[in-house]
Amino acid sequence: MAASDSAAILTDGCQCGKVRYEVGGPRLGLYVCHCRECRKQSASAFGISAFFRSAGLRLVSGELQSWSRTTKSGWRLISFFCPACGSRVWHGDKDREAEICIKGGSLDEPPDLTGAVHIWTSRTLPGVIIPEQARRHAEDPD
Repeated sequence: MAASDSAAILTDGCQCGKVRYEVGGPRLGLYVCHCRECRKQSASAFGISAFFRSAGLRLVSGELQSWSRTTKSGWRLISFFCPACGSRVWHGDKDREAEICIKGGSLDEPPDLTGAVHIWTSRTLPGVIIPEQARRHAEDPD
């Protein structure tokens, strides 16, 4: 994963505003995922995932619920969301895992996708254009 130069504290939250959180420290990676599961969770053409160290994440207000599923590679994905509006805000158990995955749609300031790595491009929807210079993987990255 490519590290970001920025170590600013980012503010984030759900769609209804009941859940607010902050994440600080450098961004460890930025991915645009075209797999079917990410399309379903984002209700869009792809999902955006920004990786940070779990220690930099702090829930400011609200309560979260979680849901989990087994991925194709066999590991357990834990998703945290607002119980009021259903917005998914991050993946990963911040109390048990070193890194968490902030969902791009929950960021107050959307990430610049210029340097994002595109994954599961074998599942890209027709009409979605991936920039020629973008790093890409047909499935999961190595």
